[in-house]
Amino acid sequence: ERTLQVSDYKQLKGQGQLALIEGKKLKLGNRNWLNIKSEQDFMQTEVWLEIESEIKGKFIFQNKYRHDLKSTISDLNKYNLHILSGDNASEKENLMEMFPNKTKMHFQQSPQEKLNYIKTLQTKENQKVMMVGDGLNDAGALKQSNVGVAIAENMNSFSPSCDAILGSKSFQLMPKFLKMSRKGVFLVKVAFAISFLYNIVGLAFAVTGNLQPVVAAILMPVSSISVVLFATVSSWLSAYLIFGK
Repeated sequence: ERTLQVSDYKQLKGQGQLALIEGKKLKLGNRNWLNIKSEQDFMQTEVWLEIESEIKGKFIFQNKYRHDLKSTISDLNKYNLHILSGDNASEKENLMEMFPNKTKMHFQQSPQEKLNYIKTLQTKENQKVMMVGDGLNDAGALKQSNVGVAIAENMNSFSPSCDAILGSKSFQLMPKFLKMSRKGVFLVKVAFAISFLYNIVGLAFAVTGNLQPVVAAILMPVSSISVVLFATVSSWLSAYLIFGK
């Protein structure tokens, strides 16, 4: 195999890439950057190739959705859903069939525009935002959101800064993970309440002088153990009821 000499490589955010390959200047990017004008505006994801200021062709990409996307979105209808896509609106009609009517869709969004959109939801609308993304162009938005979840095809590969990494094969479990998270918060509050009641009851006996030191020494570890057992059993039972295993 022949090795090509590459030099002066540059990547321009939101535009494309350019380099000298074997002394020839190559550009790979969108039509606006390469000044490609057409009477027809093709609503498709495309990347154009230019060699020595001459357009040689283009690559056309088509989206393939996860087979369980529609049912997963249906389970998330209770939330306010937003779509922030760096692609054009060619898939809008397909997405409208899967997402609820109230979903706000924004296309051709740069990484900075995604980040700014989330900032607006947080500051002007006082919303708590969970961002789900699968690329480095989502890194800023993932970090800005209250909860950032990166979808990874390979769990061992590099992922952008986020709060959680979800394997792509487990994407359909997202509604159940959210349900389990809410249940977990509830169980923590219940555990705190049980611990608080233990201390109130113990304090009542202590101030009246009706609690022997030996009994107090026994009740203290028993109270801690009971709270831990409650948290363990209730969490396991909740997970079993939600995930079915």
